Amino acid sequence: MSALDHVDLELLAALSTDPRATVVALADRLGLSRNTVQARMARLDRANVFLSYERAISSAALGFPIEAFISAIVRQAELPRITQELSAIPEIVQVHGLSGQIDLLVRVACRDTQHLFDTDARILAIEGVERTETSLVMGEVIGHRVTPLMELARRER
Repeated sequence: MSALDHVDLELLAALSTDPRATVVALADRLGLSRNTVQARMARLDRANVFLSYERAISSAALGFPIEAFISAIVRQAELPRITQELSAIPEIVQVHGLSGQIDLLVRVACRDTQHLFDTDARILAIEGVERTETSLVMGEVIGHRVTPLMELARRER
């Protein structure tokens, strides 16, 4: 997708402020026609600007209050298979591939510390996972955010 223009950034800012806003409400707020907003939303969607339409649900509310990041070192040649096997472990809520000494950063949610221990053992049991290191999440200091990036992009336009 080409760079986002001023209208795209205004639309995204409005959505980040009110993710439940209807197309009509967005059009009113931005002073655009409903068709313009719908067309832009469709274009942004096709360009994969939106990461997910899934609501963020608390893992603690589901009975999994313990969160941890597990750093994993893996055999690079086996990464596709390892990733596939990791995706079969339901306690894994997110995985990032990294550069540097750590290959994968695996975020897990567990019922208790024994469950965390067992989950880590299942990750280590995957052929090609050479080593893991677990860090317990004590709290989220800054959550995922894009609003400051949007403000920066808007200032740079």
